[in-house]
Amino acid sequence: MLDFSLNEEQLEAARMVREFGENEIYPTIKEYDRKQEMNPAALPRMAELGILGINIPVRYGGQGFDYVTLGLVCEELERVDTTLRVVMSVHMGLNSMGVLQWGNEEQKQRFLAPQARGEKYAGFGLTEPGAGSDVAAMRSTARRDGDDYIINGEKMWISLATKAHHILWFAKTDTNAQPAHNGITAFMVETDMPGVTTGDIHDKLGVRAGSTGWINCDNVRVPTANRIGEEGEGFKIAMSCLDNGRYTVAAGATGLIRAAMEASIKYAEQRETFGKPIAQYQLIQQKIAWMQQWYDVARLLYLKVGWLKNEGIRNTREVSMAKWYATDYSFKAANEAIQVHGAYGFSDEYDVERYLRNSRGGIIYEGTSEIHQLMQAAYAFGNRKDKPLRRELPAYDADFWQNED
Repeated sequence: MLDFSLNEEQLEAARMVREFGENEIYPTIKEYDRKQEMNPAALPRMAELGILGINIPVRYGGQGFDYVTLGLVCEELERVDTTLRVVMSVHMGLNSMGVLQWGNEEQKQRFLAPQARGEKYAGFGLTEPGAGSDVAAMRSTARRDGDDYIINGEKMWISLATKAHHILWFAKTDTNAQPAHNGITAFMVETDMPGVTTGDIHDKLGVRAGSTGWINCDNVRVPTANRIGEEGEGFKIAMSCLDNGRYTVAAGATGLIRAAMEASIKYAEQRETFGKPIAQYQLIQQKIAWMQQWYDVARLLYLKVGWLKNEGIRNTREVSMAKWYATDYSFKAANEAIQVHGAYGFSDEYDVERYLRNSRGGIIYEGTSEIHQLMQAAYAFGNRKDKPLRRELPAYDADFWQNED
């Protein structure tokens, strides 16, 4: 039976996050966007409200909500500004949910619990200066040395690079493996370990009020206890983490479509030309109708993925489609919003120019639109089939998620 209703707990979580964004972040977002700095109150406040552990089981420090709630929260965050949703993509989708899926009990207590409580911030170290979509081209290495690994390498375009305490880092433990991705292993690198250095990247096109940077490991000694999964499982772990990250991106981009539509409606009802509000012109109405259509489709796509996750059903194809559609159409919606605003849309006096700049990143990170097109074609032709993983993301179980014991 299809049921599109949301329960009161899910709606209340979305309302709470909406109020946080509107009342505490939105009033200063232009200031921090211009300064290219992250609001220093954002991460601590998100931790205080429980947002950083929204869908992690209570026994691991989280709030015990389901995966659908995570999507709703990401939609509300990006409706205010993309930088807030990016926090959830890396801290929650790419790292914490990865530890929930692949970590052992000791790692969940040591890494996941403090992340869910917001005591530690988390990042994801996959992309390198010469390795993006081609993950197997990474040059980071991890050499076994007794009970430790010695890690060397550099990661680039890492969100929260200078803020995170834990980085889910991917490196080659076997540089001769064929195919090459079979030699990749995952580790939790703690940024206070000797040999770890980080830095910020400035002058980005968008997400300027967020934290993006680089991380370098120079002979960093990481204990075997920090290895996530088995040697050689890193590629599978990374791809499963991307499924979770893409879910947060899809939900967030849906919020950006909504923001562009709401801003356009408000402006169109106030702006007058030739003696009447421009909202009365059919071509303006057409743009609003397009945005409504794009929003409705994007929301249905990500909610479907949330439902699949709740049921414990593999969703690589579905989340790829949701991410591809929502990010492409968030860019289109922001572009149309600027057109509705005319010359004012070209100025940062209004939010829509920031929406356009922020939306452009979603078409690139966590799988470019071109990569997702190739994936969808492979599924359609029957050339791609998802194999079972050793550990799947656990289905949502309210008794387990909300029980402290």
